[in-house]
Amino acid sequence: MNAILSSDTAAVEIKPLGAELVSFKRKDTGIEYMWSGDAAFWTGRSPVLFPIVGSVYEGKMRAEGGTYELKNHGFARGREFRLVDSESHRAVFHLSYDDETLAMYPYKFALTLTYTLEGSALRIQYRVDNDDDKRIHFQLGTHPAFNCPIGGEGEFEDYRLEFEQEETLERFFVTGGNIQVPDKSEIVLEKGTVLPLTRAQFEEGAMIFRDVNSERVALRSDKSEHSVTVAYENFPYMGVWQPKNAPFVCIEPWHGLADADKFDGELKDKELAVGLEPGEYFEAALVIEVG
Repeated sequence: MNAILSSDTAAVEIKPLGAELVSFKRKDTGIEYMWSGDAAFWTGRSPVLFPIVGSVYEGKMRAEGGTYELKNHGFARGREFRLVDSESHRAVFHLSYDDETLAMYPYKFALTLTYTLEGSALRIQYRVDNDDDKRIHFQLGTHPAFNCPIGGEGEFEDYRLEFEQEETLERFFVTGGNIQVPDKSEIVLEKGTVLPLTRAQFEEGAMIFRDVNSERVALRSDKSEHSVTVAYENFPYMGVWQPKNAPFVCIEPWHGLADADKFDGELKDKELAVGLEPGEYFEAALVIEVG
């Protein structure tokens, strides 16, 4: 059963499969901010990326002397989480290792997502615990998809991303299979805070940004009084993506990045891989505010 959260301002729905946010509406306008998951473009809405971000080269991940098959963005998005706590404004989802995960990923872990709705802001707290007797390694990422145009107001190319701080954004590229393209990048924003969105930006896939200075970014348009603001903690990288001509855009803070082409290292060697000793935990957060 999906979890429903409610405040005076907004209503949120999360499904146990992948502990995925599937709806975020304002009560005063009825506007839905989350993508519908229409398979004509993309069935996802806001999957959690774990234990990898992007893809591993040739679908093979190496760890602890073994080789494992992992699909794009890992397995958490396809697993049923347990709803372990639920209130009118808060829901806690939990995923633990089992025989199936150990066949894909040789570590004992616990992944907990805590959703808290206050007014028009939804905080998603991510926690990874090492439940193993050895050091574990992983990456973690977010992937929320927001309707764009918002509420059907304006066209996609009327919208822009507004960063909290001045940024020089160097775009890195990934292949259609979500593997890093070597030695290819371009500056898409130089010493500025506003990145206009165009369909052409996504003809070669996602825009990937390393080391973003800002701690929040907003999706806005002069053609609409409505907006989405995404704030993030402990997610230093970001992907921005949409499939061809889709009516949404994904704003994806990450702690990790896909394999480079021909990467032959282990999981612990992947970009921004987190290492935890037994009993340690890692936390990050995403806050989505709708206006």
